[in-house]
Amino acid sequence: MLSGEDYRAMDAELVKERKKARDLFQKYNKSSAGELKLRREILKDLIPQQGKDLFIEPPFYCDYGYNIRTGNNVFFNFNCVILDVMPVHIGDHVLFGPAVQVYTALHPMDWRERSGPTQSAKPVSIGSHVWIGGGAIICPGVSIGERSVIGAGSVVTRDIPAGVFAAGNPCRVVKKIEEKE
Repeated sequence: MLSGEDYRAMDAELVKERKKARDLFQKYNKSSAGELKLRREILKDLIPQQGKDLFIEPPFYCDYGYNIRTGNNVFFNFNCVILDVMPVHIGDHVLFGPAVQVYTALHPMDWRERSGPTQSAKPVSIGSHVWIGGGAIICPGVSIGERSVIGAGSVVTRDIPAGVFAAGNPCRVVKKIEEKE
């Protein structure tokens, strides 16, 4: 799966690992806002490759958790989903609006292949200082360059360069973001 080859999602080991992730995020999602220590412990188990100050507003959902790598100061607003069949790399100081979805899983276009037991995936990379607006969907294999902003409701189907505002369905570069001196 992690090598990019087709894999069987119903493989016993993968089913066990997804169950572990679900148990952890369900415990996280049921925790109260005052249980910060418990939340940090659960997140460390769920997403072991995290930088300092990862904050996720519940509810949050993922496939495995261990394929998510975050930098420092990453914030997820309510109701975000990461289907982390392949690695999802997130830089430092990244903001996710509510209901953002990040997908790595793919299914074949041909119905005969899609009816079979295998699927594939492509990794996602999000650079540092990125802001992803609420309801955006990041599709498999996409990279978003650092300092970029993705407009709310966008469907990102291809790479987005650094330092731009991009929006729409499909998401396209709208303008370069001017840096203040």
